[in-house]
This record gives sequence, structure tokens and C-alpha cells, in this order.
Amino acid sequence: MPAVDNVLVVGSGLAGTATAVHLALRGVAVDLIEIKPAIGALGSGITLQGNALRELRTLGVWDQVRAAGYPFDVTGIRAPDPFGSIVAEVPDAKTGGPDLPAALGMPRPELARILVDRAVDVGVRVRFGTTFTELTQDDTGVAVTLSDGSTGRYDLVVAADGLRSYTRRAIGVQLETRSMGMGIWRAFGPRPASVTRTDLFYGGPSFIAGYCPTGEDSLYAYIVEPAVDRSGMSPDEQLATMKELSLAYHGPWDEVRESLTDASQVNYTWFETHLLEEPWNRGRVVLIGDAAHTCPPTIAQGGAMALEDAAVLGELLTERTTFDQELWDEFHHRRVDRARTVVEASNTLAQWQLDHVRGDVPALMRSIAALTSQPA
Repeated sequence: MPAVDNVLVVGSGLAGTATAVHLALRGVAVDLIEIKPAIGALGSGITLQGNALRELRTLGVWDQVRAAGYPFDVTGIRAPDPFGSIVAEVPDAKTGGPDLPAALGMPRPELARILVDRAVDVGVRVRFGTTFTELTQDDTGVAVTLSDGSTGRYDLVVAADGLRSYTRRAIGVQLETRSMGMGIWRAFGPRPASVTRTDLFYGGPSFIAGYCPTGEDSLYAYIVEPAVDRSGMSPDEQLATMKELSLAYHGPWDEVRESLTDASQVNYTWFETHLLEEPWNRGRVVLIGDAAHTCPPTIAQGGAMALEDAAVLGELLTERTTFDQELWDEFHHRRVDRARTVVEASNTLAQWQLDHVRGDVPALMRSIAALTSQPA
């Protein structure tokens, strides 16, 4: 029998929904609650590396993800010159194995929908517009009161409620989230035929200007600049600002820029980072995903780390028969140092750009590829 019979998952992002699917597939009763009223995801698109695709295949959604996304195996590096000249074409490591693409871009909301649909299909009870108002735990379980007035008792609560986790605060975990000093513009729009992979433009007035295909007819474009308070801008002002910043970049960017016309598809956020030291659990409540670790998307591993957290936690809770400290020791052994390595590498790349330092990017990327090629 699994180490747990019933689990409450807080948060319907990648970490939470994937955990719910893993547990339900192995016979655990799972309730998943999400404070938002419906499926949603901040940002326009997501780049999934091979190790993320490996986890999505394990969850049974690879066919849907492949159909909804755009795979590629090479990243282009371009110059901020009048032609967008290609400086290098870099084969991406196939960290998910030779039978999966090196990377795939797709719309974030579509990935969220696929995972929630899968959760429902395997028996997870999903409730949107719902959070908890009280958690009380003892040695044998967690008593929970929900915002709709209902109550329940669970063997475990999995807090996958994001960067500013409400659960983290509720159980008294102190964690400093700091800005990296960079902000990113993202926009979702049509894919010109010239965009068949991620291209990165380094230099010019911004740190990075790039784009990633997310489907046959879509892409997301992004520009990374020094962090600025953009909160007072209207959507039209945001769109105009992003397009103005992109004027320094050419080649396919000229087509991308002209296609960005919908101000509602633009958003701006800061790069932030934190890493919770071991332990990630407090008794029978455990933090995973962005609630425990987050970093800039400089190596596009945030989603993969969330999916890996879910896979390891789901495995340990269902393959072990005893819920004890040994289970938590193994979980932390397999997750904390791996997450730390990814967070520190992501932060290092960002800091090199901030400091205008020519670090050994290829060596750093090879080390991360070697790590993530091995299953979590």
C-alpha cells in the first residue's frame, strides 16, 4: 500500500497538477484546489527542455503536448546588427533522451489545460476558486478548512502554490525572494514562417531579445531589460514600449515586431530568485515547485524542475509503504542539491549579463545538460 491514502494539493500549476496525476494514477485519493476561478497561467509561452518532456511523457500527456507545441533541436545566436546576422547555430542537448526533441515551445495556458484535463481523467477532484483558511496538523494527518466552508483530513498537504506561496507563510516558513535586477517583456503573437526555433540576440540596448515558436501559427517573443517599475503603464503603452525596444533587432524580429498588435497579449515581470534550504516540509505539509525554488528563465529549467519535484514526490509516496523521516530524507537528497545547481546556474547567467562579464556559457550549459539528462 502507498505511504498515503489521501492528499490535498494546493495550486494547479505544473508542480501541483503533475503531483496530483502521479498520485491518482497509483490509487491515492487526491483533492486539488486552486484559488483562481479557472485554468490560467501568467505569461504567453513556455520553453520546455527535454527533461521536462520526459516527465510529461510519464504523465501520459506527451501526445497532446507534441500536438499543441513546436519542437526544435537547435538554438540560434544572432547579432544586434541591421541584418540580424546569425553568429552561431547551437545544437541543443537532448536531455530527455534521443527519442524526444531537445526543446519544445507551447502556450502556457494550453499546457495548463492539458494537465488539468489529465488530472480530472485520472480521478483527481479539482476545485477552482477555492483555497484553505486553516491547516492544523498532528502526527497522523492534517485537518483542513476550505474557503467554501467544507473541511477534510488528509495524510499530506502538497503546497505547490507558487512564488509567493500562501501556504509557505501559513506554516511559518521564512524565505527571502530577491530581484535579480532584470525585467522581461513577453508577448504572444503569430509565428512568421522564418521562425522555426529559438533565436537569441545578445547586445544592443537590452540584455536579450528572443523568440520561441509555440505552435504552427504562434510564438512568444521576449526582451530582457534592467528591472524598471512598469506597473503604471496601460496595455497599449506596454505594447508600444516592447515594440520600441525591439527596434534594435532585425532579421526575423522585423516580422515579429509587425505582428505584435494585441496589447492584451503583453506582460512584464521581474526576474526573481529564491531557494528554500532543507527541509522543504514542515511535518505533513511540503513545499514544491516555485514555492520552494525559483530562478530566472535563463536556462529554461523552471518548468522542468517543477515536474521533477512532482515525479520524485509521487514516486516516494506510492512506492514506499511507510510515511516517515526516511521518506523525507530521500526526497531532499534527490531534489535539493539538483534544484540548487539549476537555480545557481540560472542566476550566474543573469549576473554575467548584468555585469557585462564574458563567462564560460558553453561549459555552464554542458554541466546543466549532463545533470538534467539523468532522471531525477
